[in-house]
Amino acid sequence: MAKDFVLAYAKMIVKYPEAVSIEVADMDEAAEEITVYADPADVGKLIGKEGRMINAIKTVISGCKAKHGKSYRVNVKANS
Repeated sequence: MAKDFVLAYAKMIVKYPEAVSIEVADMDEAAEEITVYADPADVGKLIGKEGRMINAIKTVISGCKAKHGKSYRVNVKANS
């Protein structure tokens, strides 16, 4: 659920939505790390001014913790 939201939201924000991909890695049984890969030109859009955009995404994802009991870490990286 969190993965699907982050993918859909990231594709709405960026200029090159076809370049967006998501990778999910289990950190332990109670936490997952969601890494968003985007075109290098779009990384700034996903992070936002002073990190406001990525913090907003993290805030929404933290609501999933209450429902599913898992913590999520969200990272943004440029495609190579």
